[in-house]
Amino acid sequence: MTKKRIIITAASIILIIALAVAAMLITKSVKEKRERDELLAMMQEYYDTKIKRFEEENKTLGEVDIAFIGDSITDGYDVATYYPDYTVINRGIGGDTTFGLEDRLEVSLFEVEPKVVVMLIGANNLEKMFDNYEDILIKLKENLPDSKIVILSLTAMSKEWGKNNQLAKQNNVRIKELAEKYEYTFVDLFTPLTDPETGELYANMSEDGGHPNAQGYARITEILTPVLDELLQKTEKQ
Repeated sequence: MTKKRIIITAASIILIIALAVAAMLITKSVKEKRERDELLAMMQEYYDTKIKRFEEENKTLGEVDIAFIGDSITDGYDVATYYPDYTVINRGIGGDTTFGLEDRLEVSLFEVEPKVVVMLIGANNLEKMFDNYEDILIKLKENLPDSKIVILSLTAMSKEWGKNNQLAKQNNVRIKELAEKYEYTFVDLFTPLTDPETGELYANMSEDGGHPNAQGYARITEILTPVLDELLQKTEKQ
């Protein structure tokens, strides 16, 4: 075999390998896009289903004491069990962002006019949440002038979500400032749910590091109950 032929053969092999790698990357990219699109479609379907459920619930709801609104942390919160002394509704939707929440304020809250609103949102769009967070607070003020508004801080996280704790902590400073600006009640969940030894969510309060388990929700309820009791007592006196 001549030197020229050896060079051509080597070049051909390299080209074949490069094409094979490119094909693999394209296949992986297509597969990832398909999986991403399927996930987004599932999330949209779930979102639409929840909105329809809220619309149906609103037709028969009487006076509502407390409405919880937010993303998956709220969605997974069995508020009726944890607050048996009040008429409580859950308007959380898993995967929601500040943008999705703003779009559904009418059906989620304004049609209901709860005495107290408890809002926790932002974990799914931490870097962009303040693009419209204040807009939400303004709309709450304009459309629910007689409701008491409770703004919850973002919670601490662990495991794969633990990397977001610093940003969540920074965002909580802004959340508190905005709550105070509109004279809403701010409640810090980040500090009491954070293990001081690890700087992350207590291990026994979550299975996946991002969402509270029964112990986590029990702790949140313990924190919120006296706040809600006091606010509802004030509404009764008005």
